[in-house]
Amino acid sequence: MSATGTIDRPLTHDPQKQAPMTSSTSEPAGSATPAFSPAAAPTARQNRTREMQLIPEALARAHMHERQREADAERHALRLVAARRMQRRAERVSLRARRALAMAVMH
Repeated sequence: MSATGTIDRPLTHDPQKQAPMTSSTSEPAGSATPAFSPAAAPTARQNRTREMQLIPEALARAHMHERQREADAERHALRLVAARRMQRRAERVSLRARRALAMAVMH
């Protein structure tokens, strides 16, 4: 039997022997979707399964990276606020010292 299957009546119901989903006809030629041979179905399925198993890990890694970046940005902002506060305090102390020196010289 050399007839190809359809969506409603697949050639085989065994998922290991089915090819992965192919691109649509509306996709341009030479697109990112590689050509597929039915003999490579088990290998392609295995690779797709492995990739799908790694998706949550990749998402978790991206999530942790984003949280790390947010924490770094917040620490940087807090350090900047503290530095500005210390600078204003130092300016007030300096002004107070200059006033005291001016008062001492005047009297």
